[in-house]
Amino acid sequence: MVALTFLAFAALFAPSVTAAPAQAFSVPHVDPTKFLCQLPILKKWVCPLKGTAALNRQTPCGTAGGIQDPQGAYRFVVKYGNAARWAPSTVASTWALPNGFTNTSALPLACPQPGLDPSNYSEDCLSMVLYVPPSLSLTSSAPTLVWVHGGSFVVGSATGVGLDGSKLAIATNSIVAVVQYRLGALGFLAPNGQNNLGVKDVITALKFLKTVIPSFGGSSSKITLAGQSAGANMIRALLAVPSASNLFRSAILQSDPMNFGFIGTTTQNTLISNFTGQVNCSGGDSACLNALSTDTIINEGMNVFSWAYILDPAAGRNQPLRPVLDGSLITSPLDSTGSFPAVSKPLLITSVSNEAGPAIYGGFPALPENMFAPLCEATFGPERAAIVVAQPLYSPVPAADGSIDARAQLQQVGTDYLWRCSGWTFARSWVSHGGKAYVGEYIVGATYPSNDWVSYCAKAGVVCHEDDIQIVFGTTPNPTSAQSALATEMQQRYKAFLSSGNPNTAGVASWIAATATDVHPILLGGSGEAILGACDPSFWGSGVQYDYQFYAQ
Repeated sequence: MVALTFLAFAALFAPSVTAAPAQAFSVPHVDPTKFLCQLPILKKWVCPLKGTAALNRQTPCGTAGGIQDPQGAYRFVVKYGNAARWAPSTVASTWALPNGFTNTSALPLACPQPGLDPSNYSEDCLSMVLYVPPSLSLTSSAPTLVWVHGGSFVVGSATGVGLDGSKLAIATNSIVAVVQYRLGALGFLAPNGQNNLGVKDVITALKFLKTVIPSFGGSSSKITLAGQSAGANMIRALLAVPSASNLFRSAILQSDPMNFGFIGTTTQNTLISNFTGQVNCSGGDSACLNALSTDTIINEGMNVFSWAYILDPAAGRNQPLRPVLDGSLITSPLDSTGSFPAVSKPLLITSVSNEAGPAIYGGFPALPENMFAPLCEATFGPERAAIVVAQPLYSPVPAADGSIDARAQLQQVGTDYLWRCSGWTFARSWVSHGGKAYVGEYIVGATYPSNDWVSYCAKAGVVCHEDDIQIVFGTTPNPTSAQSALATEMQQRYKAFLSSGNPNTAGVASWIAATATDVHPILLGGSGEAILGACDPSFWGSGVQYDYQFYAQ
């Protein structure tokens, strides 16, 4: 009835189809919305909500109360799901503030993780933060960007540094939802055979969003997933979940460490066996498992994380707790080790120019050149290392004073094999099987706080892992002109992508879609395309196998 009424009134202000004769004066444009907003029956639907109505939304789950974020958007926090320890989550049926809070300005507690005071986390942590631009009306049918945080699946939250989605929501005229999910052993080492609980949490969040998002002016069919690092890895896992395909229509993967691949069930069972041995509980002893303190679960989960590579080299050194290729939820490896499925969703796939900078320069003092080969061998094994060391693109890089620090070579190798080249390989496979992908590399960034202690990451022209986050969100403190320009550009591109699946829009350089033979990696913050370098398909992925190939995950 409302839609019919709207159409009837809109017709009153529609331009006539009869061409008017040329006149010596112009007729001023009349915005029909201004007239429609004066009509009480339509005002609620076609006009942006103001005051109390804007901060108290009626949803299918109950009244959502919020506040106006200091940066301008309306902010709503909510508990999207419920879950018992080591059980799959279920969608919340009522709108409730997280953690039993009564103050709508309170932000949710994080999921249990190392490095936080226990007062700052809770196992009851399936929460999200919604940022709604004030421009939306209930009939806006705006897109929603769902941000999945990174942190190697052991740390992170919806309230991490730089993740205030207010500026991003306003710039893209979209709803931004920042979600959190179970981490560490609670999300990825369930002793009772419940794999992928963290992945299932994000699915639960998407189901909740599809129900409530129209109450904020969003469209349940215009949801884009976006995330960085492990968050992007989570999204890639969801791309391999057929049952989740209808929950989102496009995805943005920033700095996904695709070299690892999903973890195999054999490796996963090895890690779980070690965990249950450490906590002295069998997988079927629910009483023992439920009696464990959260602190014990965190600590023993991190012990597994630290020793996983020794327990099974296929786990990898840096992100051993990750989505499991279980064959039931996640049904495809989405790589060359199995049949790649037919796909259709559009993707943005980006990396930064110095992904491995924090790990290499933060983990080692200056290294003589003769350390390059043995460190490669410790990482890749002798056969793969010999090929890497012989690659001319990884030859010594003399500094201005003529000295050689092997960290420069190791940084480039790490960036290529963990992120850059493996991401380009994935893009080629994606477009070869029906999807569309746009590939980019950030050469301008904003040093993320976790990189402040790595002097290398503060050097001019260096963009380390995580340094793209505050650019995208527009949350860089005291940005330079280059950072501001790139933030504006990326938000324009994201606005276009959220609406159409294409990041091209007026006023920015053309971003050419990847093909099966040329990924056309645009330089973000520069001009032109990134050089191919060692990302030639004949080298990484062929001459030197990625870890997911080498360990036959």
